[in-house]
Amino acid sequence: MSNISRRNPLISVAALGLIAALTATACNSTASKNETSSTPSSSSVPAQDNTTLFHDIYKQLVETDTSHSTGSTTVAANAMKQRLLDAGFAEADMQIFEPVQRKGDLVLRFTGSGQRKPLLLLGHLDVVEAKREDGWHTDPYQLTETDGFYAARGSIDDKSMVAALVSGLIQLKREGFKPNRDIVLALTSDEEAGTDNGAKWLMDNKFDLMNAEYGLNEGGRALLVDGKPSLQGVQVAEKTYVTYQVEAKAAGGHSSVPTPDNAIYTLTAALNRLAAYRFPSSLSDPTRDNFAALAAGRTGPEGDDMRAVAAGNPSPEAVDRLSANPEYNAQLRTTCVTTMLKAGEAENALPQTANATINCRILPQDKPEDIDKQLTAALADSKLTITPKVDPAGGISPTNGDVMAAVTSLTKELFPTAAVSSFMSTGATDSKYARSKGIPMYGVSGLFMVSADAGRIHGVNERAPIAGLDASREFLYRLVKQLST
Repeated sequence: MSNISRRNPLISVAALGLIAALTATACNSTASKNETSSTPSSSSVPAQDNTTLFHDIYKQLVETDTSHSTGSTTVAANAMKQRLLDAGFAEADMQIFEPVQRKGDLVLRFTGSGQRKPLLLLGHLDVVEAKREDGWHTDPYQLTETDGFYAARGSIDDKSMVAALVSGLIQLKREGFKPNRDIVLALTSDEEAGTDNGAKWLMDNKFDLMNAEYGLNEGGRALLVDGKPSLQGVQVAEKTYVTYQVEAKAAGGHSSVPTPDNAIYTLTAALNRLAAYRFPSSLSDPTRDNFAALAAGRTGPEGDDMRAVAAGNPSPEAVDRLSANPEYNAQLRTTCVTTMLKAGEAENALPQTANATINCRILPQDKPEDIDKQLTAALADSKLTITPKVDPAGGISPTNGDVMAAVTSLTKELFPTAAVSSFMSTGATDSKYARSKGIPMYGVSGLFMVSADAGRIHGVNERAPIAGLDASREFLYRLVKQLST
């Protein structure tokens, strides 16, 4: 285990050696293609310099505290601005917006020929809070190498992608690349926590800078199985995030003389009815595509059930069996769950009020107003006050256009053992703010890892596989170039 001051790259030719660390066939495939390619991935700039630059930017970002309580995305935004200035981008190409102190956002425009509408590259600079005493094996704000991984808060979410995008644009600038469209890079605040979301602010207040034909963001799911890339999942949709505040009221009184009219009992009875309720299943194209990819190579009843979902004609029994798995259940239907409770005024008084927070994740094809009616019916108490707060979602990005085609071709070239699938994220990213403005967004990273490491995101001991990081950087660099050529 060692702290990293400046890591020597593990490859000599544009990250392909690291791709080989993931799968030997990927290296062979890429090498053969590069021998005949008329547009190699780098020109006069040695690949080693590009990879070293990526690691340096990555380390700088990870070791800059950008948490909500003690950090500053403004500091990180200014650091990335200086990196881009040093690479030859002009001061006029960049703007830093700081609507709220410490919550700065950077927007860069890499000017192209204007033949097509811009390409938006979105990434967030902030991270989830992390404390060493919570069980971290290493300092969460010090990039540490251990057993082939980089461990730190933000080592995956989202500083790996931000570093890849920044270093990739610098590489393109050094090569003299002339994109056929403007490339807009937006590095933002408060995706994880806080009330000053930078992506939302930019979409609401600087849409002329952000408007694009489509965009790339975090949210992809790249799975490593038995040491080989297995599935490159492209996020084309996410559930609508809705929070309900539900309140019950009662007359109250002294606790020594209980009455049937008790706000806590009224509320908990309603919540128990909701807990027993299950929203109807509904299949979108990304959900069917995702289950088709998951079913590949599987035998037995679960594989058969997945293939039935992929075909769009599952029996109710097949849906029920898959729904027993919480992850599959969240893909198949809208979900609502109680997440917070607050009730009572004193330990010796009958409660006059009881409040619950219910968090719903609504399928993009479901209408929030219909879910509102179903939720109200499930709670089944007209005396309750129910107040929703709805975030935008923006529907489903097209799966038959340039982005999916480019991701598929590059995945076949660099990670030939991996299938490509669109999918719907059950969580939320800043893509929702772009989609709600009519900009199709695609969550993709090329950072292949096992499910257990993906599960560390937002938790303790977040870590990224070093080989996967460098392969991801190469993948994103090529993807941006291909979409702008």
